Amino acid sequence: MRFRVTLAGALAAGLAAAAPAGALNPQHAGLQVALRAQGLYGGPIDAIVGPRTLAAIRSFQKSHGLQVTGLADVRTRRALGPLGTPLFGSRQLAHGMLGWDVAVLQFLLNRHGVNVPVNGYMDGPTVRGLRRYQGQLRLAADGIAGPATFTALGLQTHVPVRAAPAVTLRRYVVEPGDSLTAIAVRVGTTVPTLAQLNELDPDRPLLIGTKLRFPAAVAAPTAVSATNAATVRESLGSWSAHYGIDPRLARALAWMESGFNNNEVSSVGAQGVMQLLPSTWDYVETVLIGHAVQHDADGNVEVGLAYLKHLLGVFDGDEELALAAWYQGERSVKAQGPLTVSKVFVADVLALRQRM
Repeated sequence: MRFRVTLAGALAAGLAAAAPAGALNPQHAGLQVALRAQGLYGGPIDAIVGPRTLAAIRSFQKSHGLQVTGLADVRTRRALGPLGTPLFGSRQLAHGMLGWDVAVLQFLLNRHGVNVPVNGYMDGPTVRGLRRYQGQLRLAADGIAGPATFTALGLQTHVPVRAAPAVTLRRYVVEPGDSLTAIAVRVGTTVPTLAQLNELDPDRPLLIGTKLRFPAAVAAPTAVSATNAATVRESLGSWSAHYGIDPRLARALAWMESGFNNNEVSSVGAQGVMQLLPSTWDYVETVLIGHAVQHDADGNVEVGLAYLKHLLGVFDGDEELALAAWYQGERSVKAQGPLTVSKVFVADVLALRQRM
């Protein structure tokens, strides 16, 4: 109990007062995921409270009749619902759990080089990633985050952690007319990264002649700005009504697949909110609905839910088989039934639906 209070209290300190611009507090990753689920925040999950995060907090507080402070106080966190509590370090985390602390765990795993989704849900990929991390640190690789894992991730004491890989930095000299945003775009990085590397306040003027550092390995910018989660939620509601699908199931599937992020692209080429393969998109356009669909967030949701409706029809409304076919393929499920990995995916989506 002593450890739990100390860790949660230490990491929560930045939530009770205005955090300095550019300051990284892992607890803020939980805040950003909770705000994203409300459709108010479309920025990166970087645990840095910047203008977009502050604006989202204030908007949420205003719409819920709370005092508009821009601070994630206890009342604000409770009003955020299941993703607003509890703080990281206050409970043991295991498969199937949902919450603020799960999002923080996922954020910290990514910071330590373990790629897992950051969606606030302790799903299969998160548990597998946690086991890899625990194995690397010679902890009990049980996929359950307890005091030893929290210590390694949060305090970085008692248990040795891997050294962060060396990053070669390049320099840029600020010229007349430059802004931090424009420079970030030019060198292919982000404002928070530049601000953190150079100890800058993004809200203050950038002085001409300032020498900035940025990662040399960063590629030229190709990413599109983050999708507005509010628009995604509206699309999910509209198209689920159109196709007669439970909107909670639609939201749970979309959140599981991408965290409502239309910029998400998987290692196998699945794209967008619903993580659709090009072949699936073509099939829906040519066979199921008979017309082309615009390749934006709303179109991705339309195509995804049209395909889910098809699978529900094929399997006589059986949601478990339809979701297994979504994950594994229709023919494969018909031929051999759901695979073990598909069953885990299905269980995760159906459990998440109860909280969406």
